[in-house]
Amino acid sequence: MKKAVDVMVITPHPDDAEFGIAGSVARWTEQGKEVVYVACTSGDKGSSDPEADPVELVRTREAEQKEAARKLGVSEVHFMRYKDQGLEDTPEFRKELVRLIRWYRPHTVATTDPYRRYIWHRDHRITGRVVLDAVFPYARDHLSYPELLKEGYEPHKVKEVLLWGAEETNHCIDITSTFSRKLEALWRHQSQIGENAPRIERFVKDMCRKAAKNEGFPLGEAFYRVEISW
Repeated sequence: MKKAVDVMVITPHPDDAEFGIAGSVARWTEQGKEVVYVACTSGDKGSSDPEADPVELVRTREAEQKEAARKLGVSEVHFMRYKDQGLEDTPEFRKELVRLIRWYRPHTVATTDPYRRYIWHRDHRITGRVVLDAVFPYARDHLSYPELLKEGYEPHKVKEVLLWGAEETNHCIDITSTFSRKLEALWRHQSQIGENAPRIERFVKDMCRKAAKNEGFPLGEAFYRVEISW
């Protein structure tokens, strides 16, 4: 049985985690916690260039995600390689997430909030919803996916879920000391950043200031936090 990790970050596309949670990831790894990434897609549609080759884009974006993770001290990146803009709430997708949760056995799972209204990438909504289902009850229950038991994937109870991108938040992590590392990781995604770095830096810093408003520290990342006690 694999040793349990502290945090599993499940992201729809390469670069989503850097926007949403990288400052917290940097803080955790500085504290000696083990963090792993799971990327559901490889972002094969993440380009405005009409001449872009999706196959080459996958290679680029996976390399960028690995380098961003390295900058943050993430121990491992797992690519599920579903199609960008093609995620669906299927038993197969859920089963693969259950397999990964049971393999890595994380204390905390972090992913995108599925309940954000109006404009929100569909892959984000699907990812968040399927992750929550995979965490509870499927990863926990022996009789869910009995074939996984035969493969040696024992049930696992996740203790906490953090949802980034939430309209309503109840938990904020101080990333003042790790904000620069968040940006360093974000800049690894050059296929997405390009010449927009100054504008994106202003946007991200403003977002982190707003998250930390009334918290007693300058910069934060805000989440909807769910504790799981059953």
